[in-house]
Formats: sequence, structure tokens, C-alpha cells
Amino acid sequence: MYDPTVARLTYRALLGRRRAAILFVLPVLLVAIAVAVRAFAGADDGVASGVLGGFAIATMVPLIGVIAGTGAIGPEIDDGSIVYLLAKPVKRPTIIFTKLIVAIAVTMLFSALPTLIAGFILNGNGGQIAVAYTIAALVASIAYSALFLLLGTVSRHAVVFGLVYALVWEALFGSLVPGARTLSVQQWSLSVAEKVAGEGMVTSDVGLPLATVLLAGVTVVATWYAGQKLRALKLAGEE
Repeated sequence: MYDPTVARLTYRALLGRRRAAILFVLPVLLVAIAVAVRAFAGADDGVASGVLGGFAIATMVPLIGVIAGTGAIGPEIDDGSIVYLLAKPVKRPTIIFTKLIVAIAVTMLFSALPTLIAGFILNGNGGQIAVAYTIAALVASIAYSALFLLLGTVSRHAVVFGLVYALVWEALFGSLVPGARTLSVQQWSLSVAEKVAGEGMVTSDVGLPLATVLLAGVTVVATWYAGQKLRALKLAGEE
């Protein structure tokens, strides 16, 4: 199910000079904010949770997911180079699965690791806050990568739709409309973090059992449907 050649090509596309520069911006900004907050406010559990929840999980992780998820396949479809990959004796689900693994790895690297570093800077992992939000970033990276990889296969405007979801649905509606939080990857990941952090340090509007089912369901369904769309793209090219 995993093809090293496809993985190498995908890593090269995602970590090219321009895209890698974009990927580094948000993690560096998070760490810089953490350093500034610690310098001015000291080690405070509530402040640490606010920074990691409000910036790392609510903004940085979904945006990096958009870049990695859509970038894993979208540009190849847009410029037509996907045809050369489809011509290889590689099964379509293998292509999607491999690209998903790469997108997840890149998203985790550029979101979970900076979250952990920022958490230790902010309060030294007091209340298990740094570890809890890092786990949330890891879990969210999987769902976001699958969701945005699917967007990359179905639309030429995947980045735009991804940004709308990340910035409008997750950040705006997810924080203002109670019902929308149930359909928020952010809230699902926070549910996992809530079980790890100290009492009252992290809160989520979605229970852990439901969050686990939704995270797994979105990942599996999005990956499966992306494979179906890629298969249909091949058939359209042959016609």
C-alpha cells in the first residue's frame, strides 16, 4: 500500500524551496509568541493553554494541513503531471495512501513538534498542557491531511476551500456557534487532549467516544473517496 517512489516525489514537491518556506512561517511564529509571552507573563497554565489552543490548534495546525494535504496531489492534477504517475504500474489506492502518509508526516512535523516546544517554553509542561496539545496536534494532523488531500483531488480551488474551512468554519463558526463545534476537527482533537491535560486545562464540546469515531470516520471516508476520484480521473484521461 506504500510506494517509496511516490513518497519521494511527494516529499520533494512538499518540501521544495517555496513551499517549505511557507511551512516554516507559522511554527516559527508560534515559538516566537511563546518566548514573548513567557518573558512578559511568566509561567502561567491558563495563558499557556490559551496560546496553544487559540493559535497552535485553532490556526496553525489546520493551515499547515491545508498546505500539506492539498499540496500532496493538487498541483500535480492542476498541471497535468499526474498523468505520468497514473501511467506507472502503481494502484490508485496505493498512490492516495502514500500521499496521505507523506501529508500526515509533514503536517505532524511542522505542527506537533513546534506545539511541544512552545508548550515547554510557556510553562514547562505544567498540567501536562504541552503534551496534551501536542497529542491534539498529532491527532488533528491525520484528519486534516485526509480531508484536504480529498479536496486536492476534487477541486482546482482546493487551497481556497481549505482556507475557508480552516479560517471560517473552524476558527469562526467553531468558536461562536455551539452546534458547529460537533463538526469541527479542532474540537475532536481537543477532546483527546482534554483526557491528557490536568483538570480544567483543556475543554472540548465533543465527548471522547464520539470524537474518536468522527476522527476515524473522516479519515477513512476521505481517503477512500479520494482513491475513487483518482480512479475516475484516470478513466477520464483514457477517454
